[in-house]
Amino acid sequence: MASKQVALGATTGRRWLDLGLMAGWIILGTGLRFTNLTAKPLWTDEFSTIVFSLGNSFRTVPLDRVISMAELLQPLQPNPQAGVGTVMHHLLTESNHPPLYFVLTHLWLQLFPPVQGLVSIWAVRSLSAGFGVLSIPATFGLAWWAFRSRVTAHLAAALMATSPFGVYLAQEARHYTLPILWAIASLGCLVIALRLLHQNRALPRWLCGSWILVNGLGIATHYFFTLVLAAAGLVLLVLGSRDWQKLRAIGWQRLGLVVIGSVVSGLVWLPFLSGASDNELTRWIVRSDRQGWQWLDPIAQTLAGWITMLYMLPIQAGDRPVVMVSIVALLLLSLGTAVLLGRGWSAQWKIEQNRLPLASLGGFVVGAIALFLGITYGLERDVTSAFRYNFVYFPAVVVLMGGALAHYWQQRGKWIVVLIIGLSCVGAVTVVTNLGYQKTHRPDLVVQAIQAESHGNVLVAIAHRTHGQTGRLMGLAHDWQRHPSPTATIQFLLAHQTPNPQTALTSLQRALETQPRPFDLWLINVETVAPKALRQLLSQQACTTRADSRSVDGYRYQPYACAPY
Repeated sequence: MASKQVALGATTGRRWLDLGLMAGWIILGTGLRFTNLTAKPLWTDEFSTIVFSLGNSFRTVPLDRVISMAELLQPLQPNPQAGVGTVMHHLLTESNHPPLYFVLTHLWLQLFPPVQGLVSIWAVRSLSAGFGVLSIPATFGLAWWAFRSRVTAHLAAALMATSPFGVYLAQEARHYTLPILWAIASLGCLVIALRLLHQNRALPRWLCGSWILVNGLGIATHYFFTLVLAAAGLVLLVLGSRDWQKLRAIGWQRLGLVVIGSVVSGLVWLPFLSGASDNELTRWIVRSDRQGWQWLDPIAQTLAGWITMLYMLPIQAGDRPVVMVSIVALLLLSLGTAVLLGRGWSAQWKIEQNRLPLASLGGFVVGAIALFLGITYGLERDVTSAFRYNFVYFPAVVVLMGGALAHYWQQRGKWIVVLIIGLSCVGAVTVVTNLGYQKTHRPDLVVQAIQAESHGNVLVAIAHRTHGQTGRLMGLAHDWQRHPSPTATIQFLLAHQTPNPQTALTSLQRALETQPRPFDLWLINVETVAPKALRQLLSQQACTTRADSRSVDGYRYQPYACAPY
């Protein structure tokens, strides 16, 4: 009796310790994800989330005429008449994304009042940050199911809490942290299925149903979730083929049902996905013109994406020496850590019970990376250029790193574990202080340049093709509204560019002829406009260059002074 009481007490003590540690990881991860949540400017993709989630449309923004800041930002105003049906209609007719995250954001935003008549930045980003926090206990669960080790589970949760990449995704008002949760759940089903197969046991109905449901929700959140299914399918194909006799003995029908159900859940979206690869919104990933060393860019981008899952240093600081030192330190730190992780995995592989989770999760990561590179090189669609797409295999990498570090924790190498997690936390702080993983577009820097160099009337014009360009101008207008100029007034022109190179020029000419003079003209991203014809038009309109063309992330701009005739 006494021994039972001691065992019960020890079990209760471990549970309280687990709960305490988990609370600590959640508090740490929450603090990192919500710190400076509104400090960084909104960028084009986030405006897409906002506009479609509100049930609004980019098509209400006037083209080919000068508009005010209020007209440009009108789609950011909450729309009381819009419902879920409106959200889905505008999203599926104007964009190339499935609707689940946008519908959830629509419902979420109804809980928050507008700020100065526009949607709250904190509100729109907090949903993604909240899902990011939920990924911490979810990662604990996946690591536990995979390795059946409390140490591995806690270390994986700690790494998810502090991952710079995880924090970066959580602070984006985009649909990446939610599919991470679906990926964790799907991987959990994969791990359980492989263990049951290894034990000659059939898949229970609840597992099959849950797996199909999770996969369907994942595809309804992001089309790239299909890569999760494809990588999992490769793992099942390789590991399942080794146990084919077992699979035949226990019956493959239920596993086949999962495959069929998951495929059907993806085919539902096929009518909306058809033509997306040739869509103007996706042409930025098309790379069919690589030469020489450029063929190695996807490899370098893939390696860089791996590094940021664990580490980040101030590589985007304003001080060049700091940037150079940070890059060198980051490379050296990553090389040393890679050696340590390799030794940890090698040691864990020697333990029989750890081989199946290492093979399944490791095979999943290798399969996903192979798919990324296959799409990049085979289909000439560089999906490695946007680190955010690595959400597909990010949770599996975190759990595998937790497994490697568990070896050191259990073998008197606790200082190594504490150092790595501490440096990971430094990387997360680097992200939230905007010294790393800055926004893909930087409208704030363009606004600062305009306000520093222009006074009086300012016209900002962009060559418009899709709502991507509308979002770029929205970024400027939104940042201008947050930090208004006391000496300048600003207006905007979306000069629509069709395959006919003259269309944008015609729109620009009308605007220049009717604009009160003098004024400053700032041309944004006009690369698609015929340069010779553009120069002739500006000369005819008495618009002279004020400075050379400059560029920051997402913007190439040049100022002109347009004098009276």
